[in-house]
Amino acid sequence: MVAEVERPPARPRLRWWREVVYVLVFYIVYSAVRNKGLAADPEPEAFANARTVIRLERLVGLYREESIQQAFLGHRWFIRLCNIYYGSLHFIVTAGALVWTFLRRRDRYPLWRNTLAFTTALALVGFAFFPLMPPRLLPPSYGYVDTLAEFGGLWSFDSGTMKSISNQYAAMPSLHFGWSLWSALVLWPVAGARRWAKALLAGYPAATLFATVVTANHFWLDALGGATVLGAGYAGARWVAGRRRSSGPEAPPGQDDGPG
Repeated sequence: MVAEVERPPARPRLRWWREVVYVLVFYIVYSAVRNKGLAADPEPEAFANARTVIRLERLVGLYREESIQQAFLGHRWFIRLCNIYYGSLHFIVTAGALVWTFLRRRDRYPLWRNTLAFTTALALVGFAFFPLMPPRLLPPSYGYVDTLAEFGGLWSFDSGTMKSISNQYAAMPSLHFGWSLWSALVLWPVAGARRWAKALLAGYPAATLFATVVTANHFWLDALGGATVLGAGYAGARWVAGRRRSSGPEAPPGQDDGPG
């Protein structure tokens, strides 16, 4: 009797052009849904929701966003740097992490690509049903400064084009924080045993959270929402991976599911 030779799990069948099409189609849909919203005039509801968030943060002692921003407003160069960080790294790092995973860790790619897709899709639900006015758009009595309008950056919400296409009340959950946490988890294998690299990756979501607060683009609870949809997105991606593994030998392996 010949012993059966255990075959290694099949590698995912990935084509770069197909992945590019997936990303482009998903981003087009994401942009259309995010920027449109559901209400013709979401401002009253967005303001009411912001007041609700502030009340909740005050209840648990988290409402410190205004004092944090005030502590740094005197450093114009630093605030401008935070504006640039907020407006650019969000997309650059996420795209870079996705490409790196496709090129170097294809065994992990389907799981984390799907995690990103599910996370973003769940965020769109939040944007649609819970429009939220960011701190920078609150009335002056709340004490916040719109740093992008006041100090500048690489782009501006005040331009006619941005005003017409961007839903500025798409703030809960914070995809800036959710995507930064996703990027840190995806790139974690790059760090290896190097402590400085692990510290850099761990610091990226923290720095992103700080930038969103000091520029008055998000509340703390928005970041909690971002982490929540990321967790739910990961669970959804794991479920899909399990279904594919059970459907046949050609399913993506996904056995290396953790961040390490």
